[in-house]
Amino acid sequence: MWRGDLSDTEWDRLRPFLPVSNRRCGRWRDHRQVIDGILHRVRTGVQWRDLEERFGPWKTVCERHRLWSADGTRERLLQQAPAAEGAAGEIDWEISVESTIVFLA
Repeated sequence: MWRGDLSDTEWDRLRPFLPVSNRRCGRWRDHRQVIDGILHRVRTGVQWRDLEERFGPWKTVCERHRLWSADGTRERLLQQAPAAEGAAGEIDWEISVESTIVFLA
């Protein structure tokens, strides 16, 4: 596992919210590998074409990101996974408010 990749615990929490292959279009590349590629790109800002080979073909990672953004999977992951952990008492929710005031003369 590389720094920044999903841990086994994080992966187990995300897996229930991911779509399964309908097998009509063949097998999908491993979701975990693709998610690690998407997260790597978000963290580093690297171009899709410059993704490391360990994430699989860059076109696959790019297309899955595009598909999941369009079909609502991405939004579902961002909303339901943390909500499920919060309901199970696994997240300590804290609110932090910071305010900065600038006076212009």
